[in-house]
Amino acid sequence: MSLLIEFAVKMTCKSCVDAVSEKLKNVKGVENFDIDLDKGIVLVETELPSSYVQDQIESTGRVAVINGYGSRLSRNTSGVNTAAVAILGGTVGYSTGGIRGIVRFIQADPDMCVIDGTIDGLTPGKHGIHVHECGDLSNGCESVGNHFDLSHGKHGDPSSPAGERHTGDLGNIEAGADGRSIFRIKDRLLKVSDVIGRSVVVTQNEDDCGKGSNEKSKIDGNSGNRLACGIISRAAGLFQNTKKICACDGVTIWDERNVPAAGASRREFAERKKEADSCCAR
Repeated sequence: MSLLIEFAVKMTCKSCVDAVSEKLKNVKGVENFDIDLDKGIVLVETELPSSYVQDQIESTGRVAVINGYGSRLSRNTSGVNTAAVAILGGTVGYSTGGIRGIVRFIQADPDMCVIDGTIDGLTPGKHGIHVHECGDLSNGCESVGNHFDLSHGKHGDPSSPAGERHTGDLGNIEAGADGRSIFRIKDRLLKVSDVIGRSVVVTQNEDDCGKGSNEKSKIDGNSGNRLACGIISRAAGLFQNTKKICACDGVTIWDERNVPAAGASRREFAERKKEADSCCAR
């Protein structure tokens, strides 16, 4: 199922548009795209993971930031939660060993949720991924509760129907030799409106999806320690995020990817930026 990804792209002239257009039309898996130079927006229709498409745009030398995510069905939907996001590690989420990542949840249609993510710092191989019932990181990943479940099922395979799996059972993702996992999961049981305020967790080992021989396998799997987690928050759908600069401290969306969301480091960056802008204005 193809989705629409809205990128804010730092473009200044027609040559920027031409470069991005030339790149995208040669990317297998990009079905359609539209570029608006005046608004600095590139809208891409694709089944590819968002981070892969972002890398392709940025290979032209332009900085790209995801503004919104949705489907043609949700394009004109207002007041409905069609997208959510969780940050793993860093200053917002929690992780061990420097694991960092982002997981997005998109309600493609009433019966399909797409989970799109990129996680770095994992050991090569498979790792379990689940939605848990609580959005509480006060004790790291140990305070997020059990697997989220509306169906009163046992731990199972993500392809299993309601009642034969937990709602939050999403199976496994796989990291390559570089420790990066880029994934796109389609799920007919999970819904964005149900997961906002909960958390997503990645575990140390492969999830046996309830097929192990011990009782633990049937309760919450046997995939080892919880390595990284993040609270699932509402995210902007298509054309809902027009912000280019934070009114609080002047940090732009182009800078924001390289500085913490909060704290002393962000304040120091904002002060340096204000000083630099002041010098340029003289």
